[in-house]
Amino acid sequence: MKNSSASGAMILGAFICAGLTIAAYLMAGGLARIRVPVRTVTVKGLAEREVSANRVIWPITIVRTDNKLTNLYRGMEKDLGQVTAFLKENGFGGKEITVSAPVIVDKQAQGYGDTSKLKFRYFARSSVTVFSNKVEAVRNTMKKLVKLGKAGIVFGGDQYENRAEFVFSELNAIKPEMIQEAIANASKVAEKFARHTNSRLGRIKRANQGLFTITNRDRNTTWIKKVRVVTTITYELED
Repeated sequence: MKNSSASGAMILGAFICAGLTIAAYLMAGGLARIRVPVRTVTVKGLAEREVSANRVIWPITIVRTDNKLTNLYRGMEKDLGQVTAFLKENGFGGKEITVSAPVIVDKQAQGYGDTSKLKFRYFARSSVTVFSNKVEAVRNTMKKLVKLGKAGIVFGGDQYENRAEFVFSELNAIKPEMIQEAIANASKVAEKFARHTNSRLGRIKRANQGLFTITNRDRNTTWIKKVRVVTTITYELED
């Protein structure tokens, strides 16, 4: 009886030992697989497009000087009326035109140097701003400003202040196609890399769409915009 129990115990021990050995082997193999680094490649895909502005903000700044406030206000009112009429003649409606209140400066009160040498005491400044979707109409009208100059209107402000601002506001309409194009370009680069390394392109590990940027094509054609997006994608590489 005792011999039988001893034999059973020995057999059970052998099975347990074998099981532990197999388990240890499998765990070691699993750890080895886990420790194998995943090879990846990170690529960038660029998409660019030139578009025309669909909105424009055009300020027209005028100035006037005088020694009498009543004459100054009267003259400024006349100038603003002429500019507004000029814009309406060129196809811009009332809702597209905004007139700012004149800003008056009393040079004598402000202490502009030796006031006895001032030719004009008062200085007035105002702006008529066009906010419109008629981009081509604005560009054509800008060329006709000389007509107002011949009528005695004096334009003020520096070049930056009077510059028309052209805007492209339809980015959402072209976003999907541009993102798709950027991803396709990134994929081409990744596939080329995989071929050169004798690998196959695997699944996408990470992806970053990137920010859309809108800039002028150049400083002379600010109504033409360059839209750009760069997509960054990390692919896994397979043997």
